[in-house]
Amino acid sequence: MKILITGLNGTLAPRLAEAARAAGHEVVGWDRAAVNPDDEKLAGAWLSAQSVDAIAHLGMAPARFAGWLASRCPNFLFTSTVMVFDHQPDGPHDVADARTAKDDYGRYKIDCEDAVLLANERPVIARIGWQIDVSRPGNNMLLTLDEWQKRDGRVAASHAWTPACSFMTDTAAALLGLLERPLPGVHHLDSNADEAWRFDEVARALAQEFGRDWRVEANENYRHDQRLVGGPSGLPPLSARLPGLSRG
Repeated sequence: MKILITGLNGTLAPRLAEAARAAGHEVVGWDRAAVNPDDEKLAGAWLSAQSVDAIAHLGMAPARFAGWLASRCPNFLFTSTVMVFDHQPDGPHDVADARTAKDDYGRYKIDCEDAVLLANERPVIARIGWQIDVSRPGNNMLLTLDEWQKRDGRVAASHAWTPACSFMTDTAAALLGLLERPLPGVHHLDSNADEAWRFDEVARALAQEFGRDWRVEANENYRHDQRLVGGPSGLPPLSARLPGLSRG
């Protein structure tokens, strides 16, 4: 299968590309410097010439472009975010729940979801939480907590926050599976969906697993059960990656 993956200069898309190539698929990216997505005639000609079998849209681009891409390929996957849900009303957030985002990023992702749904009869929309990886920059919990420790001399982590989070390799494997065996609809990909670990617990387990000397300080500053639940897909539980997680 030939797959177009947008966002290959980002965080998660390179991991998806690695998984796809390892499974024997051909991967192409979208070079905006060479093909301006705002030029629909040029972009359409380029995309037609690629003859792709599937599109995974992970890149940051206007909602209009997300809809345009979705209209060009039946096997279309859009990666959205837990941020389409505000902390009020509280979660866990089901696939059927109303999207309540108030911030700009969450509203942007809602606009993209709507554009995709209007343009494609059977798209896959995969919502994800905070990603964990040993090296990828960007939306990466591990490296962000490194930065907090360096900046503040501590990692302030709310015990009242149950985050949606997953390891990037698990998320990438799930996304690839949805491209190989499309299952249209909204999917919630969250390794913390069932176990409900609190943020301070996750931070301590990450420090143990990756040999970090963070000073993790629990607080109650942010309250949100952010978990993504429901839907036909699932990920390995967080404890499968972080054996230090324990309530015993």
